[in-house]
Formats: sequence, C-alpha cells, structure tokens
Amino acid sequence: MSEYLLRPVQTLGGGQKQRVAIAGALAEACKVGVIKAVQNLLDISEVTALWVTHRLEELEYADGAVYMEDGRVILQCDAASISKFIKAKQSSYIDRINS
Repeated sequence: MSEYLLRPVQTLGGGQKQRVAIAGALAEACKVGVIKAVQNLLDISEVTALWVTHRLEELEYADGAVYMEDGRVILQCDAASISKFIKAKQSSYIDRINS
C-alpha cells in the first residue's frame, strides 16, 4: 500500500481507493505497535508493543517473550522464563568452549 501514500486520491481507481480506505481503517483500529527500541514504549499506552531485541536486559519490560532460532519459535512464555532459558544456554555454550 505504500506506493499509494504520496499519490493524490483523485488519481486512484475505485478498487485502489477501497484498498486504501480498508488499510486506513485497519491501521486506525490497530492495537499492536511495532517499535524499533524499547524506549519507544514511553509513547505507547493501551497497545501491545512488539519489538525484536538481542539484549536480555530489555526482557524486564516485557510481559511475554518468544525465543527464536533460525526463524523458528523455540520457546514462547513469560519473559523471566525466556531469560533463564537463554542464560542456561549461554552457560552451556561457555562450558563446552572451556572444556
């Protein structure tokens, strides 16, 4: 839909106008915000926020989390359990390197 963003409405066909109207309605009613950084949560209230991170310390801001490897969901649960899982995985990896 982004190709229609800067086009004047008069230049759109009937079907295109419908699609743009539907996209606008869906975006307005959206209850999920995709954010780049956890700091952006300061501007969001009453909305589910979705962000990708590699920083374990950011999990403290999450109600739930998903751990993925190679594009596959490995674990989905509360943030504290994800944090424990990752720390155990890191510890196991470090033990293998040191032995």
